[in-house]
Formats: sequence, C-alpha cells, structure tokens
Amino acid sequence: MTTESTSVPQSPGPWPGAGQFPGLASLTQPRAGSDRLALPPRGPVRLRFAALPLLTADVFAVLLAVAVLSTAHRRWELALPVAALVLLLDGRAGLHRPAALPGGVLEDVPALAARAGIAWCVTAAAVAAYAPAHALGPFRLCAAYATQLLAVSALRGLLASRRRRSVRAHPRSTLVVGPAGAARRFAGLLAQHPEYGIRPVGIVGPRPDGARPDGGRALPVLTTTEQIHRAVIQNTVRDAVFLGEDDGLVTLFQHYGCATWRVGAEAAGEPMGDHLWGHGCRRLVPLGERRGLTAKRALDVALSAPALAVAMPVLLVCALAVRIADGPGVLFRQERVGQNGRLFTLLKFRTLKPVDETESATRWSVADDHRMSAAGHFLRKTSLDELPQLWNVLRGDMSLVGPRPERPYFVAQFSRVHAGYAARHRMPVGLTGLAQVHGLRGDTSIEDRCRFDNHYIDHWSLWQDVCILLRTAAGLVRPTGS
Repeated sequence: MTTESTSVPQSPGPWPGAGQFPGLASLTQPRAGSDRLALPPRGPVRLRFAALPLLTADVFAVLLAVAVLSTAHRRWELALPVAALVLLLDGRAGLHRPAALPGGVLEDVPALAARAGIAWCVTAAAVAAYAPAHALGPFRLCAAYATQLLAVSALRGLLASRRRRSVRAHPRSTLVVGPAGAARRFAGLLAQHPEYGIRPVGIVGPRPDGARPDGGRALPVLTTTEQIHRAVIQNTVRDAVFLGEDDGLVTLFQHYGCATWRVGAEAAGEPMGDHLWGHGCRRLVPLGERRGLTAKRALDVALSAPALAVAMPVLLVCALAVRIADGPGVLFRQERVGQNGRLFTLLKFRTLKPVDETESATRWSVADDHRMSAAGHFLRKTSLDELPQLWNVLRGDMSLVGPRPERPYFVAQFSRVHAGYAARHRMPVGLTGLAQVHGLRGDTSIEDRCRFDNHYIDHWSLWQDVCILLRTAAGLVRPTGS
C-alpha cells in the first residue's frame, strides 16, 4: 500500500477524525456490540414556509400591474400567464429563497426587473400573435411593467424590514469554529452587531495551552464532539460559523441540521451583501440541498439498468469462468462504507478466496497474490470483476460516479491519518470517480485519492459525471486493473 510514508495503525478505530482540530473526538462511534458505524442523531426536520411571503408579493405585484391596464378589453386574462412566467423565472433564479443574511432588496432589483420584463414581453408577443385585437400598446405595456417592478420592490422591502426586526429580537444561537483567539474576536464582533441575528454561545477549537476549562472568557471552548453535542441541544444551536477549513466538522454540523458558514478569505468572490460586518461570508450548502442531485440519481438508473441488461452475457461468461477456476461461490460480498457512514454489501466477482473473514476485512491488496487463478487475474486486470456493482448502483447503494467505497477497517485508519478522508463520504460512493480516471486506483496514494474525491464533491456537476463516465469508458481500452 502506498500512503506517502504514512503508517496505518493495526487496530480498528472509530470512523473519522475531525480535521484540523486533533483534540476533537471522532464524528461517529461504533454501535454497542457492533463494528457498524453510527452517525450522530440528525436534528429535527423543520417545515419552512419562508418562501410563501415572497411568492405572494410576486403575485400581488402582477395583479396590480394588470389593474393598470384596466378591464376594458379583458386585460385580466393576462394575469395568469404573466404570473406563471414570473413565478417560474424567479423560482429558477432562487429569488423565492429568503436571503441568507438579513439585508435590503436593492441587490435583487436587477434580477427581478429582467425576469419581469421577459414575462411581459413574451405575454405581449403571444397576445399580438394570436389575438391582435387585444394587443398591448407600448405605453400600456411599459406602465404595467413599471407598476409591477415598483410594487414587488416595495413589498419585498417591507418583508426584508420585518425580517431584520425579527432576527434582531430573536437571534439564532451560533457556534464559532476556529482558533480560540480569532474565534473570540469574531464572536465579540457579532455580539456588537445584533442586526445579523447571530448570537455566539460557544467556540469550537483547540484550547490554548494553560487556559482554564472555560477559556477564562464568557464563551466556553468546546474541544470534543460530546461537548458540541450537548451545546447544540442545550442552546438550540442553529448556525456554525467557520473561520477556516474543516470539512469533517462541516459535515457534523450539517448533520445536526445547522446552517454552516465560511467566513474570511475562503469566502472571497461572493456577492456584495453576503458579509458579516465586512468579513466575506458564504453559506456552505449541504450536498442534499444542491440542485441536480435528483438528476444524478436519474442518470444512475437510466444507465445502470440497460447496462446490466446488455452486460448479462458477459456476466454469465465471467461467472462460469470463476466457477470453473475457483469452485463454488462466484460472487464476493463485502461490507463497505457508503454515504454518511452507512454500511452496505458490495458485490464483486470472486477472484480470490480469503483464508477467513479477518483477512477479507483487513488485507489491503491481493493483486499479486500467488493463490489467484488465471481467471481471477484476468478479471481484475480488465476490471470485469466490478461489473456486479451495477446492481449496487441500481439499488441505490452506490452511484455510477463518486468516491470509491472502502472497508470499515480502512476507513477508520485513513480517517485518523489523512485530513479530509472522512469528508469524502458526503457524496454517494461510486463505481468510478475523478481519482480513478487520473490513475489513482489499486496500490496508489490514499492522500492523493482523498484530495481528488473532495475536489469532485466540492465542484460536482452532472456534466462532470458524464465526462468521468466517458473517460472511464475510454480507459477500458487500456486496462490497468486494481
């Protein structure tokens, strides 16, 4: 195994370390009497209707604009198509999601104006084409458009003002994650500016040497996940502000249902207005909230189902070869770690019979094992032994593209010695991935694989999945095996 001179402990441990704060306990603990991995309890799901006032403001503004046209020539019939287009365009642009931080409405005016203009122009063109007698004149059209824009801006301004008053009166409990000194200064800054609706209740990070358990300050310094767990529950923590990189803790807080924020140089390039008293700020969107993940699953099903059908003759030939060369037991079943630490049974063609379950779970590579038959060598070299995993993809255990799944034993060890290894479980594991198309498979660097996997997750797109699948298909022409 190549891990760039990193020694791997020989006894299993809990699944991940917590990133840059080595004093923090693991994010998950084994269940009692079991080696299976358990995530911390997820925070309660809260129903949100925050978009309803914005939707209502859009519809009311359209109705007011149509009223300007008068009812003389059945102008009210325009309300439905214009409102439908406005709601569709604004929704696609994210204009119905409340601002991440309380602020004004001026930043949204250009987007609102452009989409309102498109809605009115499309509707007016359709009316002119199909009912010329009711065509809108340019002056009436401009008057209706201006009325809608002014009305929606005023209504959204009132909603924003109401929200600012609400967050000031009812601030959200927040934990600040970072070095103790910087975190204290930033927490003090937030306390001086209640208009952001954020109330720091604790600091997460390594305690300075010689500091008292409470850090000698009003805010406690939390150094273990047990302390974080208690703080989240007792203070009803809703936000976590990060002053640096720590993907493991980001995943933990998102699992608790907290909004996570990155503050500082890492948040540079965000839109004006997303700042905390001049500090650049951006929200870290949980993977489950990203657009397109439903399309990712649809792509998996659309490709894996026909692929299984087309590959059935090849699967039968491979199964027959394994049966003849190695005897009964064609399929090899092994427990692997999937998304969010969930365990599942991965399927492969058996290329080697291990001595016992311990060897199966803890031996890193069998690529050069002398016990492997010629059929096993061929299946591994051509990656045909991985074909049964198409069934895992169809079942939803895996995706076609994602970080490769590993055994619980090695996940525990790699998470201890490689920063960010645990964070690669934010995404469904995959049959192939960005690391694999760059040649990182088999006995290659774990640190490099971890870096590629997290880069893939942070910059995921459906088109990137398609590109990786095409590169994987091209790579089958020059197989290297695993």
